[in-house]
Amino acid sequence: MATIPPPKKNLSNLAMVWRTAANYPGRIAMAVLALALAAGATAGVPYAFKLIIDRGFGGEGDIARWFEYLLLLVVIMAIATALRFYFVSWLGERVVADIRLAVHRNLLRLSPAFFEENRPAEITSRITVDTTVIQQVVGTTVSVALRNIVLGVVCAGFLFYIAPKLAGMMLLALPLILIPVIMLGRRVRDVSVKSQDRIADVGTVSSEVFAAMKIVLAFGQQHRETERFGDATEQVFAVSKRRILLRALLTGISITLFFSGIIFIIWQGAIDVRAGRMSGGDIAAFVLYGGLLAGAFGALSEVYGDLLRAAGASQRLNELVQEQPDIVAPANPVPLPDPARGRLTFDNVTFRYPTRPGEKALDAMNFDIRPDELVALVGPSGAGKTTIFQLAQRFYDPAEGQVLFDGTDIATVDPEELRRRIAMVPQEVMIFAASARDNLRYGRWDATDEDIWEAARAAHAEDFLKALPEGLDTYLGEGGARLSGGQRQRLAIARALLRKDAPLLLLDEATSALDAESEARVQAALDALMGTRTTIVIAHRLATVRAATRILVMDDGAIVEQGTHDELIAKGGLYSRLASLQFDNGS
Repeated sequence: MATIPPPKKNLSNLAMVWRTAANYPGRIAMAVLALALAAGATAGVPYAFKLIIDRGFGGEGDIARWFEYLLLLVVIMAIATALRFYFVSWLGERVVADIRLAVHRNLLRLSPAFFEENRPAEITSRITVDTTVIQQVVGTTVSVALRNIVLGVVCAGFLFYIAPKLAGMMLLALPLILIPVIMLGRRVRDVSVKSQDRIADVGTVSSEVFAAMKIVLAFGQQHRETERFGDATEQVFAVSKRRILLRALLTGISITLFFSGIIFIIWQGAIDVRAGRMSGGDIAAFVLYGGLLAGAFGALSEVYGDLLRAAGASQRLNELVQEQPDIVAPANPVPLPDPARGRLTFDNVTFRYPTRPGEKALDAMNFDIRPDELVALVGPSGAGKTTIFQLAQRFYDPAEGQVLFDGTDIATVDPEELRRRIAMVPQEVMIFAASARDNLRYGRWDATDEDIWEAARAAHAEDFLKALPEGLDTYLGEGGARLSGGQRQRLAIARALLRKDAPLLLLDEATSALDAESEARVQAALDALMGTRTTIVIAHRLATVRAATRILVMDDGAIVEQGTHDELIAKGGLYSRLASLQFDNGS
């Protein structure tokens, strides 16, 4: 499992974007046709002015005819430009939507090891920020590039057709005008990127502080956080000052060079007009074509930088799309026994987390938990208790040994079938930004309201759910912000209770956030539930541990003691010491 590498700005990385866009050939054809019509109509406008000046003002026929030609070109240009904008923008949004769906679909296939090595915040940024860059390129940059290439070629042809000498002079002068402007423009772009980075820092500081406002207030750190935010803001201002100065300089140089070149060309053209070598319409059209050509070259100078940025973004997204999961279903999965019984066996299991390859989380672990047995896992932090839950659900594969469910090696089983037979209540409860109903139905999506309320009553969650403003339809906020810690945990217990067909129940400190009264009621519900399922409990509370038919005492990834509460207390070993420290006063 490799971490996401930094992006390489190589245009070949845009292949994924082109492949995705190629799924819509009809839209591409319409966009290209509209683009060609718009570019052609734009290029015809200066020549129409030439005809108006030379023939209309010169008295050749009705002057209205030449203005009608110009108006027709403008109408064609407007319609073609609108169509180009629609089809190209549609393509940009569609390509981005397809890429986001492909990335998200593949991410959901990956094992937790990938998210352990790659920060979810970074992955989310790629799905949002990088796809926005690609949308800009597909929906704007490519269209602008093609339009300006076509327009530039046509304008250059007209320039040489109208006045070859002036066209040659313009092409010689064009690099002298554009090179300093492009070089300074790149400096402005680099500083603009730094400015965006500093603005992102401001956002990071503010979001971090607002998320931890209770801590800030509790420790009286408002003044310090104000200073920290002020420092970040001043850094933004410092970079912005430099950007403003460069943009001002760029504006002054651009205007000086561009209009000096135009004045020089018009001056030479006026001499030719006075000498009778050019008409007034020729010089007017020449100036317009020269402006269009300069604009086309200027726009193209920016396109390459945008394409490089999109190439880097495309590479990062392609990495996510191409990432292969470590945990996959075998080509011919072995079916689990039916009916399921919930027996869990660890046979000489050794495991290391991908981010800590030199450290054994479990070392030659052996145990056999029988159907309908209630087993408590006890031990100091880092002993490997949660790792047992991770391996039981096959979020990881062991380095050595086997994990068996109902006597079947889970490495030979479809992971989805295995996980359907397990209900889990984690210590850190995850509440989705959705309604209470949808959060509860996560345990079983086809559950009826009657099923939901039955589970809620068993988890002592019915009262607070009914008290919500809209009952089960109440939006719970991000992370369940509208619920207390105890309410979130009771909701998670109800969610697990909905998986009635899951013979194995995993409880990771399932009552840790409850007050004494709520814990007693939930524990009674859990006791009734445990009678019909195999249950493994990670617990530090004496009441939970006393009820276990067997206690596995863990330390440094190994089982050092096992037995009932009374047996282990009598031994006077690690469990006895933990009981005196952690289970004191029945807490």
